[in-house]
Amino acid sequence: MRITVSVAMSIDGYIADTSADRLRLSSAEDFADMYRARAEHDAILIGAGTVRRDNPSLLLEKPSPQPARVTLTRSGRLAPDSRFFTGKARTIVLAPAATARALEDMLAGKADIVVLASEEPGAIVHALHGLGIASLFIEGGTRVLTAFLSAGLFHELRLAVAPFFVGDAAAPRIVGPAPFFHDKNRRLELFETRAYGDTAVQRYRNPSIGDICERLGLA
Repeated sequence: MRITVSVAMSIDGYIADTSADRLRLSSAEDFADMYRARAEHDAILIGAGTVRRDNPSLLLEKPSPQPARVTLTRSGRLAPDSRFFTGKARTIVLAPAATARALEDMLAGKADIVVLASEEPGAIVHALHGLGIASLFIEGGTRVLTAFLSAGLFHELRLAVAPFFVGDAAAPRIVGPAPFFHDKNRRLELFETRAYGDTAVQRYRNPSIGDICERLGLA
Protein backbone atom coordinates (compact mmCIF):
# COMPACT_ATOMS: atom_id res chain seq x y z
CA MET A 1 0.00 0.00 0.00
CA ARG A 2 1.29 3.45 -0.91
CA ILE A 3 0.97 5.79 2.09
CA THR A 4 1.19 9.58 2.09
CA VAL A 5 1.05 11.61 5.29
CA SER A 6 -0.16 15.16 4.68
CA VAL A 7 -0.31 17.77 7.41
CA ALA A 8 -0.45 21.55 7.71
CA MET A 9 1.05 23.22 10.76
CA SER A 10 2.08 26.61 12.11
CA ILE A 11 5.74 27.58 12.24
CA ASP A 12 5.85 26.35 15.84
CA GLY A 13 4.35 22.95 15.01
CA TYR A 14 0.66 23.31 15.90
CA ILE A 15 -2.09 21.81 13.73
CA ALA A 16 -4.95 23.70 15.41
CA ASP A 17 -5.62 26.17 18.19
CA THR A 18 -8.04 25.97 21.12
CA SER A 19 -10.77 28.20 19.71
CA ALA A 20 -14.16 26.86 18.66
CA ASP A 21 -13.49 27.77 15.04
CA ARG A 22 -11.32 25.71 12.74
CA LEU A 23 -7.85 27.22 12.34
CA ARG A 24 -7.08 27.86 8.68
CA LEU A 25 -3.45 26.93 8.14
CA SER A 26 -3.27 26.47 4.37
CA SER A 27 -3.48 29.04 1.61
CA ALA A 28 -6.02 28.63 -1.20
CA GLU A 29 -3.20 27.43 -3.45
CA ASP A 30 -2.09 24.82 -0.92
CA PHE A 31 -5.66 23.60 -0.49
CA ALA A 32 -5.93 23.13 -4.25
CA ASP A 33 -2.72 21.08 -4.36
CA MET A 34 -3.77 19.06 -1.33
CA TYR A 35 -7.12 18.22 -2.95
CA ARG A 36 -5.23 17.09 -6.06
CA ALA A 37 -3.11 14.81 -3.89
CA ARG A 38 -6.20 13.44 -2.13
CA ALA A 39 -7.69 12.49 -5.48
CA GLU A 40 -4.66 10.32 -6.27
CA HIS A 41 -5.40 7.99 -3.33
CA ASP A 42 -8.00 5.32 -2.66
CA ALA A 43 -8.75 6.48 0.89
CA ILE A 44 -8.27 9.35 3.34
CA LEU A 45 -7.67 8.58 7.05
CA ILE A 46 -8.37 10.91 9.97
CA GLY A 47 -8.87 10.21 13.67
CA ALA A 48 -12.25 10.43 15.36
CA GLY A 49 -11.10 13.50 17.28
CA THR A 50 -10.63 15.32 13.97
CA VAL A 51 -14.11 14.22 12.87
CA ARG A 52 -15.57 15.70 16.08
CA ARG A 53 -13.49 18.89 16.11
CA ASP A 54 -13.44 19.90 12.43
CA ASN A 55 -16.60 18.15 11.14
CA PRO A 56 -15.08 17.57 7.66
CA SER A 57 -16.83 15.84 4.78
CA LEU A 58 -13.52 14.95 3.02
CA LEU A 59 -15.44 15.03 -0.25
CA LEU A 60 -13.70 16.23 -3.39
CA GLU A 61 -15.31 18.81 -5.63
CA LYS A 62 -15.38 16.42 -8.58
CA PRO A 63 -18.46 14.17 -8.60
CA SER A 64 -16.63 10.82 -8.85
CA PRO A 65 -14.81 8.73 -8.01
CA GLN A 66 -14.47 9.83 -4.41
CA PRO A 67 -11.73 8.40 -2.15
CA ALA A 68 -13.08 6.35 0.72
CA ARG A 69 -13.22 8.14 4.08
CA VAL A 70 -11.70 6.28 7.02
CA THR A 71 -11.65 7.05 10.72
CA LEU A 72 -10.72 5.06 13.79
CA THR A 73 -12.26 5.33 17.23
CA ARG A 74 -11.80 3.70 20.61
CA SER A 75 -14.86 5.17 22.27
CA GLY A 76 -17.34 5.17 19.39
CA ARG A 77 -18.15 8.85 20.03
CA LEU A 78 -19.15 9.74 16.49
CA ALA A 79 -22.27 11.73 15.63
CA PRO A 80 -24.30 10.02 12.89
CA ASP A 81 -25.30 13.44 11.52
CA SER A 82 -21.73 14.71 11.11
CA ARG A 83 -20.62 15.72 7.62
CA PHE A 84 -18.19 12.80 7.57
CA PHE A 85 -21.16 10.48 6.96
CA THR A 86 -22.81 12.56 4.22
CA GLY A 87 -22.38 12.42 0.46
CA LYS A 88 -21.63 9.62 -1.95
CA ALA A 89 -18.32 8.26 -0.75
CA ARG A 90 -17.50 4.96 0.88
CA THR A 91 -17.12 5.53 4.62
CA ILE A 92 -15.20 3.15 6.89
CA VAL A 93 -14.96 3.19 10.68
CA LEU A 94 -12.25 1.12 12.36
CA ALA A 95 -12.90 0.19 15.97
CA PRO A 96 -12.18 -2.48 18.60
CA ALA A 97 -14.71 -5.30 18.79
CA ALA A 98 -16.66 -4.00 21.80
CA THR A 99 -17.07 -0.55 20.25
CA ALA A 100 -17.83 -1.93 16.79
CA ARG A 101 -20.98 -3.66 17.99
CA ALA A 102 -22.49 -0.39 19.22
CA LEU A 103 -21.42 1.44 16.06
CA GLU A 104 -23.18 -1.13 13.88
CA ASP A 105 -26.50 -0.03 15.36
CA MET A 106 -25.71 3.69 15.56
CA LEU A 107 -24.30 4.05 12.04
CA ALA A 108 -26.43 1.48 10.23
CA GLY A 109 -26.30 2.24 6.51
CA LYS A 110 -23.91 5.17 6.94
CA ALA A 111 -20.56 3.38 7.20
CA ASP A 112 -18.79 0.04 6.99
CA ILE A 113 -17.74 -0.92 10.52
CA VAL A 114 -14.51 -2.92 10.61
CA VAL A 115 -13.12 -4.56 13.73
CA LEU A 116 -9.53 -3.52 14.36
CA ALA A 117 -7.39 -6.06 16.15
CA SER A 118 -4.86 -3.42 17.23
CA GLU A 119 -4.34 0.33 16.92
CA GLU A 120 -0.81 -0.21 15.66
CA PRO A 121 -0.26 1.34 12.20
CA GLY A 122 0.57 -2.06 10.72
CA ALA A 123 -2.79 -3.45 11.83
CA ILE A 124 -4.60 -0.43 10.36
CA VAL A 125 -2.84 -0.86 7.01
CA HIS A 126 -3.51 -4.60 7.02
CA ALA A 127 -7.24 -4.04 7.68
CA LEU A 128 -7.56 -1.46 4.91
CA HIS A 129 -5.60 -3.58 2.45
CA GLY A 130 -8.11 -6.35 3.11
CA LEU A 131 -10.85 -3.92 2.02
CA GLY A 132 -9.17 -3.38 -1.35
CA ILE A 133 -7.48 -0.07 -0.53
CA ALA A 134 -4.13 0.24 -2.28
CA SER A 135 -3.21 3.85 -1.42
CA LEU A 136 -3.84 5.86 1.73
CA PHE A 137 -3.73 9.62 2.43
CA ILE A 138 -3.34 10.33 6.16
CA GLU A 139 -4.29 13.78 7.48
CA GLY A 140 -4.41 13.57 11.29
CA GLY A 141 -4.94 14.33 14.07
CA THR A 142 -2.07 14.17 16.52
CA ARG A 143 -2.61 10.57 17.68
CA VAL A 144 -2.82 9.18 14.15
CA LEU A 145 0.10 11.29 12.93
CA THR A 146 2.26 10.27 15.87
CA ALA A 147 1.52 6.58 15.31
CA PHE A 148 2.41 6.52 11.61
CA LEU A 149 5.28 9.00 11.69
CA SER A 150 6.96 7.39 14.70
CA ALA A 151 6.69 3.95 13.09
CA GLY A 152 8.05 5.32 9.83
CA LEU A 153 5.14 3.68 8.01
CA PHE A 154 4.72 6.06 5.08
CA HIS A 155 6.23 6.58 1.65
CA GLU A 156 5.93 10.36 1.58
CA LEU A 157 5.41 13.19 4.07
CA ARG A 158 3.79 16.34 2.69
CA LEU A 159 4.34 19.12 5.22
CA ALA A 160 2.68 22.51 4.74
CA VAL A 161 3.94 25.32 6.99
CA ALA A 162 1.75 28.36 7.59
CA PRO A 163 3.56 31.70 8.12
CA PHE A 164 2.48 32.31 11.71
CA PHE A 165 2.80 31.02 15.27
CA VAL A 166 0.14 29.60 17.61
CA GLY A 167 2.05 29.49 20.88
CA ASP A 168 -0.66 27.77 22.95
CA ALA A 169 0.57 24.83 25.03
CA ALA A 170 -2.99 23.45 25.19
CA ALA A 171 -3.37 23.30 21.40
CA PRO A 172 -2.69 20.08 19.44
CA ARG A 173 0.71 19.67 17.84
CA ILE A 174 1.73 17.68 14.79
CA VAL A 175 3.04 14.81 16.97
CA GLY A 176 3.32 13.84 20.59
CA PRO A 177 6.29 12.27 22.38
CA ALA A 178 7.32 8.92 20.87
CA PRO A 179 10.39 6.94 19.84
CA PHE A 180 10.61 7.98 16.18
CA PHE A 181 12.20 5.69 13.61
CA HIS A 182 13.52 8.70 11.69
CA ASP A 183 15.86 10.26 14.19
CA LYS A 184 19.08 12.21 13.61
CA ASN A 185 20.76 9.07 12.30
CA ARG A 186 17.99 8.02 9.87
CA ARG A 187 16.83 11.08 8.01
CA LEU A 188 14.06 11.52 5.52
CA GLU A 189 14.97 12.74 2.02
CA LEU A 190 13.72 16.22 1.12
CA PHE A 191 12.92 16.18 -2.60
CA GLU A 192 10.72 19.24 -3.14
CA THR A 193 10.06 22.62 -1.55
CA ARG A 194 7.49 24.95 -3.10
CA ALA A 195 5.56 28.07 -2.16
CA TYR A 196 1.80 27.81 -2.55
CA GLY A 197 0.66 31.35 -1.90
CA ASP A 198 2.05 32.19 1.54
CA THR A 199 2.37 28.51 2.53
CA ALA A 200 5.65 26.59 2.23
CA VAL A 201 5.17 22.95 1.26
CA GLN A 202 7.99 20.49 1.84
CA ARG A 203 7.84 16.94 0.51
CA TYR A 204 9.95 14.20 2.06
CA ARG A 205 10.64 10.71 0.76
CA ASN A 206 11.09 7.77 3.15
CA PRO A 207 14.12 5.75 2.00
CA SER A 208 13.49 3.05 4.63
CA ILE A 209 9.88 2.20 3.78
CA GLY A 210 10.78 -1.14 2.14
CA ASP A 211 12.60 -2.40 5.22
CA ILE A 212 9.86 -1.11 7.54
CA CYS A 213 7.09 -2.85 5.56
CA GLU A 214 9.08 -6.08 5.51
CA ARG A 215 9.64 -5.92 9.28
CA LEU A 216 5.89 -5.36 9.84
CA GLY A 217 4.92 -8.16 7.48
CA LEU A 218 3.42 -5.74 4.96
CA ALA A 219 5.87 -6.26 2.09
